[in-house]
Amino acid sequence: MVARLVLDCSVTVSWCFEDESSEASTAVLESLAGGVEAIVPAHWSLEVTDALLTAERRGRLSNTKMLHFLGLLTRLPIYADPETFALAFGSVAHLARDHGLTTYDAAYLELALRAGASLATFDQKLAAAAATRGVRLVDGSNP
Repeated sequence: MVARLVLDCSVTVSWCFEDESSEASTAVLESLAGGVEAIVPAHWSLEVTDALLTAERRGRLSNTKMLHFLGLLTRLPIYADPETFALAFGSVAHLARDHGLTTYDAAYLELALRAGASLATFDQKLAAAAATRGVRLVDGSNP
């Protein structure tokens, strides 16, 4: 059985910027290169692309670097969950309400719960909600 983790946008985008990268994010990236699979909610690719386009508009990232980074992401073992859409109005909405999360963040939590996977996030509110629900958080030493 292949180890899996739920990867959120905050960790993914940190790989693109030196000032946002950390030992924990590098460990997650290295784990993906070493055989761990990441699963993401259906909106992940839109969220990542939006964050990169915002960085480009603000002059933090060139279009060339953004396209190169997006190309690298397509080569990693990152798989979109096909059930996120169907669960948005139910369990995702309930988790968002119960923990004061955006529905985007609640989708990561719901996926980690449903898949029995650990969660890689830098979002403190999402991490706190995950901890209350018993979801193991990836901290760099345990991807």
